[in-house]
Amino acid sequence: MIRVVLPHHLRTLAKVGDEVHVDLNGNATVASVLDAIENKYPMLRGTMRDHRTHKRRPLVRFFACGEDISHDPQDRQLPNEIVNGREPFFIIGAIAGG
Repeated sequence: MIRVVLPHHLRTLAKVGDEVHVDLNGNATVASVLDAIENKYPMLRGTMRDHRTHKRRPLVRFFACGEDISHDPQDRQLPNEIVNGREPFFIIGAIAGG
């Protein structure tokens, strides 16, 4: 089971608490985690990545074990700490401004 921490606005949309859990069938990658979240919480489809291209939305960031993996390929294997549930996978809503 993968632990996922969502940003506040997505937690509100999905009506969930601080952390959600998803089960994966197969490899633990960013893409498989996002697929599982979108399947379990259909109201989140299109909020983290584009419907058609599946590219990450500009103000959404992904973190694994304290490392920003937002620009890595979505088929990148996630660290064992996340796969084993010891560490959560973070989806962060980035802030823009200036």
